[in-house]
Amino acid sequence: MANFGPKEIKTLREMTDAGMMDCKKALTAADGDMDKAVAWLRDQGMGAAAKKAGKVAAEGAIGVRVEGKKAVIIEINSQTDFVAQNDKFKSLMSTVVNHAFENNLADAEAINASTMDGQPFSEYLSLQVATIGEKLEVRRAALMVGDETTAVNGYVHSNGQNGVIIEAKCDSAKTAEAMTSVLKDVAMHAAAMSPRTLSYKDFDATYVADETKGRIVAIEKENEELARLGKTLKNIPQYISMHQLTAEVMAVAEAMLKDELKAEGKPEAIWDKILPGKIDRFISDNTTLDQEQCLLDQKFVMDDSKTVFQYIQDKAQAAGGTAEIVHFVRLEVGEGIEVAEEDFAAEVAKQMA
Repeated sequence: MANFGPKEIKTLREMTDAGMMDCKKALTAADGDMDKAVAWLRDQGMGAAAKKAGKVAAEGAIGVRVEGKKAVIIEINSQTDFVAQNDKFKSLMSTVVNHAFENNLADAEAINASTMDGQPFSEYLSLQVATIGEKLEVRRAALMVGDETTAVNGYVHSNGQNGVIIEAKCDSAKTAEAMTSVLKDVAMHAAAMSPRTLSYKDFDATYVADETKGRIVAIEKENEELARLGKTLKNIPQYISMHQLTAEVMAVAEAMLKDELKAEGKPEAIWDKILPGKIDRFISDNTTLDQEQCLLDQKFVMDDSKTVFQYIQDKAQAAGGTAEIVHFVRLEVGEGIEVAEEDFAAEVAKQMA
């Protein structure tokens, strides 16, 4: 006679969210012992996870938690966006984010190597795989922890597909407090504008050179089509980043601009009033890579008369101090994951086999 009944099956189901028949099998195998039944289901979950190991988890969501001077951001992948929207997945995300936040786990490797509720995190995740029914992966994560002169904030988009955490170093605790809400706006900007790095100073010279060649070739090809259509040709930039605008380059540019002013008949006495605007325009025209990929050099979405760098400076000055963004992390679900496309008919045939 079995040492359990419907009540115990219901209890186990509520504890593990496993299927009714699976709970019955677990209790049978464990002779009614609830702890052994949970362990049996965990083992079965590991088996289920192994079967799903070959699947690509390219969907999922981003989770963010910010409190005080600490922020964490995590990407958890699933196989389908449908699963990423259900309550079980959202509960998993909340649990993992809180686990990383409370234990100061700096990255995905630390999370995956951690212990949760007395068991290896890998076992906990395997049980979630069994419950949710898809391969799950904690793929990327980052943690920021600052002192009293640090401002920290973050943002996750409403669809959960991208998020940002950001950190600024300030001259005082007072300025840091004032800059916290400002960083929320910048985090929202970064989520929308997808910067790849903080500043042009992060670029490698080879990368800039390769990008310059590629853009010139692309514009030249585009101009061929524009010429064929009788339309205005696009300007081919000589440079694309402040990385290239050395003192020598700027001196040549200034001399060229002065020659233009002279040719236009502008009195030399007013050149100092005209030149700054022309130099700013030259820099803008020749730093398109920075404006596309560098957070500090992008036009701020809430006030495109300023760059993000200028916006931060102005806000810090208004608060009576100084502030500098020193780090940000932006994650978007599935970035860099290659998903092999498979013939639908072949997939159906495989499932029928």
